[in-house]
Amino acid sequence: MKNNIATATAQQPDSPLTRQADFLSQYHYRLRLSEQGTVISVGDGIAWISGLPSACMDEMVHLEDGSTAQIFHLGSNRIGAILLEQTAQLTAGTAVFLTGNRLRIGTGDVLLGRVIDPLGKPLDDAGSLSYDTYCLLDRQSPPIIARDFVSQPIYTGNKIVDTLIPVGKGQRQLIIGDNGCGKSTLAIDAVINQRGKEVYCVYVLIGQKRSAVASTIDILRRSGALVYTVVVVAEANAMPGLKYLAPFAGCTVAEAWMAQGHDTLIVYDDLSTHARSYRELSLLLRKPPGREAYPGDIFYLHSRLLERSTRLSANQGGGSMTALPIIETEQGEIATYIPTNLISITDGQIYLDHRLFVRGFLPAIDVTRSVSRIGGKAQHPVIKKEAGRMKLDYLQFLELEIFTRFGTKLDKSMKKRIQRGQILREILKQESQSPVTIEFQLAWLIAYNEGLFDTITLEHIKTTLQYLQTQVDNAGLSIDTGREQWKQLINAWLKQYSNEQAT
Repeated sequence: MKNNIATATAQQPDSPLTRQADFLSQYHYRLRLSEQGTVISVGDGIAWISGLPSACMDEMVHLEDGSTAQIFHLGSNRIGAILLEQTAQLTAGTAVFLTGNRLRIGTGDVLLGRVIDPLGKPLDDAGSLSYDTYCLLDRQSPPIIARDFVSQPIYTGNKIVDTLIPVGKGQRQLIIGDNGCGKSTLAIDAVINQRGKEVYCVYVLIGQKRSAVASTIDILRRSGALVYTVVVVAEANAMPGLKYLAPFAGCTVAEAWMAQGHDTLIVYDDLSTHARSYRELSLLLRKPPGREAYPGDIFYLHSRLLERSTRLSANQGGGSMTALPIIETEQGEIATYIPTNLISITDGQIYLDHRLFVRGFLPAIDVTRSVSRIGGKAQHPVIKKEAGRMKLDYLQFLELEIFTRFGTKLDKSMKKRIQRGQILREILKQESQSPVTIEFQLAWLIAYNEGLFDTITLEHIKTTLQYLQTQVDNAGLSIDTGREQWKQLINAWLKQYSNEQAT
């Protein structure tokens, strides 16, 4: 028998028989002490446990029926744990054992194109996952000395964002607005625009309906964006513990790529649902409620999450993680507890207004209340120069337009400014799932600044832009091409289009 085992070991060094032989050779009889707790009650995604005096916060515990939980509350007489996996056999009296481990999730390129839950288990039909590395879900953010300045742009493909509210790699830009205003659409378009730019994307869906989850995955697949994206899903019917852990799971996946020197983009859709899940768990586990019944550490929770998004210095690999957290408001009120928290944590916000959405101005970005605090430093100098005073001029146009509603007589200069403002507003309209290149952004900026759109009626702005975009895509020009060459070509293209329309 020993000869047979030796022969098998020599032929297959990694076989189960070899591992069993190694275990038996190293096994020694000795006294082993272990703590055993008991489930007191179960319900609403949490379990109260007695015993386990050595338990630590965030430690994983294993239940005898096969369920798993994470310690979330330490009391004097009992422990509160959030259930992550629950079987039908879990009842009061079930034995509980400490694992001594904190929650980890598998990371790596094997996740690209996959749909997983916050525990790293696949939710699609693409087979099982085999991870080489595991990382902690909750870990400290990179220290200041390991970070670098945000100096490189990340393009979303949106005309308003890339020109007036630029975002840099490593920035945290909040997307805020009422329900149904296109917040998720804007974030999905940003992911789609990363195709061919060597940016790994993570899309976290928190508390979404299954139909919304399927729709998002289908859009990413049809647009070819799922190839470089991993989708982390905690559905609306998932346990509150999974919805609470979902953004941390997505952040860990993106952080692992950032540590390898890659540029990453992560979308949290949305943190309003995440905050409500955390409030639910906290109230069930009898944490003292604060403002709007949220626990007092909700600010710390979100800041700890978003602080992990940054750009690393060159000696740390130079990777970056750009975060686009989404937050929902009610009736446009941004002064409520969670929105004000996230506005103070992030580096700017893109505000979507329901009134603009109803009027048909899509995407419904309110330029007056949107800001990017550090994105201007990352914006390409050519785009920054062309955009220049455009945001200020557009805001002035919006104020001047109010006077036209009362039939006020305006001089020629005011009429011209209002006309140019109306043209700019028409240019900034953009359909969903149609991100544009930065070269086209430069083209329409130059054309607008040179007054080449002034003679075109508002009804023909859209078709003119489509023609211009086709010419730019076929020209093969780069953003660093001289302005005079751009100007001559754009002028020639628009004249050619005008002649074609005339004939």
